[in-house]
Amino acid sequence: MISPDTLNAFVLAAELGSFSAAARRLGKAQSAVSTAIANLEIDCGVDLFDRSGRSPVLTEEGEALLPHARGILLGQREFMAKASSMAEGIETGLCLAIELGIGIRPLAGILERFGREFTGVTLEILMPSPSETQALLKSGRADIGLMTEQEGYPLGFQFRGVGHSRLIPVCAPGHPLAASGAAEAGQVDYRDLRQHRQIIRHAAPVQGSQQQSEKKSASVWHAEDPALIVELVCAGFGWAELPMPVVAGHLERGDLVKLGYRFQQSDILEGIDVVWTEHRALGIAGQWMRDRILALPQDTWLDG
Repeated sequence: MISPDTLNAFVLAAELGSFSAAARRLGKAQSAVSTAIANLEIDCGVDLFDRSGRSPVLTEEGEALLPHARGILLGQREFMAKASSMAEGIETGLCLAIELGIGIRPLAGILERFGREFTGVTLEILMPSPSETQALLKSGRADIGLMTEQEGYPLGFQFRGVGHSRLIPVCAPGHPLAASGAAEAGQVDYRDLRQHRQIIRHAAPVQGSQQQSEKKSASVWHAEDPALIVELVCAGFGWAELPMPVVAGHLERGDLVKLGYRFQQSDILEGIDVVWTEHRALGIAGQWMRDRILALPQDTWLDG
């Protein structure tokens, strides 16, 4: 049977691109890592690395087997985390990071049950910006995150999609987009949007970000705090697409006007993920919270 140590040596060598670097990470001699990988290749019946160059490079077979090795190691870590939490009992505190703009109303029933079932567990709820949520999870400051879906997550992050939130295009009542009676009537064309500043609910984009699909205007401002965007939109600085929980009250009071898109008949949806990391083991209370959130019907999140 292949040992976890051998698989770990294989994974580290692949990720670090060097047997010696893997050995340093493991605190072993390079010869021990080289021998372990060679024995693994014998057991598998394929070459995992091409050693013809200065540095080992994964073969096609190695590339194909690497995700499976990672999966086995992850399963082992999750097994040990589960066993550890059972042995140690229930954790004393749990931190839940809910990204700004995601409504907390769908969690009301879960939080009420959590308070009854885990009376000795202190629950902390943070409301970070999109860029801060990943950092809180990575540092261990937060145990579970609720955040808008990303195209990719850092190594060691685990995530599940739980549903979508509905984005509402809005502007101030006196904004040119609303002045012609376009609000609530589906009368705004794409060319109309292009002529007016859009305020996007994320930091300035990085290469490969999802913001190309969000950008509809030639002029764009960026802000991560939905409340700040609402203030900017109400002041007439531009229009924005914001989650329903953020704008519902403002629409009722008339501070904001809902725009309709003539060019798009379907709702604008934004995915929501539950995220945690393999580096910070969830205890009994954390696993309970994560599993209850994952079990919510997906349409629960549409209007927060």
